[in-house]
This record gives sequence, C-alpha cells and structure tokens, in this order.
Amino acid sequence: MGGDDPRPAAGPLPDARLSLTRPARGVVAGSPARRMGQNRIMSRRTSRPRPDAVTAASPCPCGLSATYGECCGARHAGSPAPTAESLMRSRYSAFVVGDEPYLLRSWHPDTRPDRVGLDDRTRWLGLEVHGSTDGGSFHQEGTVEFTATYLERGQRGAVREHSRFVRHEGAWVYVGPLPPSA
Repeated sequence: MGGDDPRPAAGPLPDARLSLTRPARGVVAGSPARRMGQNRIMSRRTSRPRPDAVTAASPCPCGLSATYGECCGARHAGSPAPTAESLMRSRYSAFVVGDEPYLLRSWHPDTRPDRVGLDDRTRWLGLEVHGSTDGGSFHQEGTVEFTATYLERGQRGAVREHSRFVRHEGAWVYVGPLPPSA
C-alpha cells in the first residue's frame, strides 16, 4: 500500500474459514480478515464511517437508512434476520459494536469457532454489499458478496468475502466463505 494512498488495500481472498487455527495466505494472524472470514456483483448501498459509540438512535453501521435499534440492533437483540443479506449486515454491525455472542449465535454450529477474538484496536469503517444470490424468504441457502473496510494500528485494510448462508432450525446462519473462483 502506498504511503499517501487513502484507498483501502483489498488483500487476497482467504482460502480458509475463520475457524481455522492458521491464517490463509496473505492474512495476518489475528487480523480483521482472519476474524471476519473472507468474497456477486451489483453495487449496493455502502455504509459511512461510524463514530466509536453506536447507540439505538445512531445510523446503523450496516449502511441501510434505519437506525441501529430498528435495523441490526434488533437482530442482535433476538429478532430473526429475514434474509441472508440481512444476517450478513447484522454480523458486520456486530463486529462494529463488539457483539461476539451474536457473531457466535449466528454462525452455523458445524463451522463455528469457540471464540471470535475481537480486537478493540480495530475500527470498522464501512460495508459495501456487491450482490447476493438466493437467501430470501423462500430459500434454504444464499450467498452474499461484500467488502468491509477497517482501520487497525493506523493501517487501512479491507476484507472482501463471498459468504455462504443456510437456514438452520429455521433461522439464517453464516456457514463461511466460499472458495475463491479460479
């Protein structure tokens, strides 16, 4: 990354799940890319940088126009996500507000790690959803591709992931990143 370039660095897509004990190639152990996971193609609304404290009345970190309390905060409090994209957005917001229990609850039990290991030094800057496939009210599976930008130890970075979601016991859950396309 160039010294004066304000754009986030989009690193390589990891070829491994977050629950692995070793980082994927190009991913630093403990980095946001390792904690978030890692990858369709219409540009959607992007989020704005957030202040450090998010309240119920704050704009939702996921980038939608509702407040945090009406949007992702409701998911964090137990309201089910109606779509795979809604779950993905609420998981991003959980990283922003540091809600590790929600991240674990919304992770499929077959791929869920024992802990996420959030880092207070990471400031999540924004979310861009590139697209999704299936993942609606009548689907059992879906994917969402997104980029999440962050600032950690003075360095800007980005996590780009194409994630897989399934219904488990009637609720959408995160399975993990899809492998990179060849």
